[in-house]
Amino acid sequence: MEKDGSLLDEYVLSLTDSARPRVCFLPTASGDADHYVVRFYRRFSPGCEASHLSLFRRDQGTGGVEDDFATHLLAQDLIYVGGGNVVSMLGAWRAHGLDVILRKAWRKGVILCGPSAGSLCWFAEALSAFHGAPRTVQGLGLLPYSNCVHYDAEPARREEYHRFVGDGMRPGFAAEDGVALHFRATRLAAAVSSRPDGRAFRVKPSRHGVIERPLHVSYLGAAATAGSPAAHGTVPAACARKAVASESVGSEPVAA
Repeated sequence: MEKDGSLLDEYVLSLTDSARPRVCFLPTASGDADHYVVRFYRRFSPGCEASHLSLFRRDQGTGGVEDDFATHLLAQDLIYVGGGNVVSMLGAWRAHGLDVILRKAWRKGVILCGPSAGSLCWFAEALSAFHGAPRTVQGLGLLPYSNCVHYDAEPARREEYHRFVGDGMRPGFAAEDGVALHFRATRLAAAVSSRPDGRAFRVKPSRHGVIERPLHVSYLGAAATAGSPAAHGTVPAACARKAVASESVGSEPVAA
């Protein structure tokens, strides 16, 4: 649901290997904001069996899930987590048991993805700067690393992430806006970008300070121009995007 295109969405949908995939949106991090839910349906309804799960309000409208969260989520091809406040989101998930359900979905092979908070949540640790100074957040731990998003859009995050990793935070991955990290189980399978110049990094401590190693990032626009389909797979995804906070995960998590 990027402002200027849909290359990352198309990439994640290609991983389902389904002509009309079942996609459920979790807008928890935004407090189930109406505008975010509307944007999701505009983007995904034409080609998907789209639905959303609200924890902060009771939705009687088309596609809203009122109860039996587990049955619904475990039947999806793709679970898309929106951006916003990752701390509030994780607290709400744990209160409603969604942390356990999402772990089951991941083990089952449901693709998990999302931008910003929707990326940070899948990792063991993450750097969050929502409403305040950067801080460490304990995520769901599906991916045994740390994660930092908006690496170029918010320059202070890079400095703080290096500081936290140097002080004992787990080694991990950082992504600029428009870049998605694609994991199969817990192994990084690819880094892809909706921008020609998008970058991602592996960040870890060393005896001489924190090391930032650039990752190979594939520009999705090049594949689209050549008519090549996106790679298929089972992946956790975490993504970082500009207009929409970004991140993701699953049997294939995708973090943006």
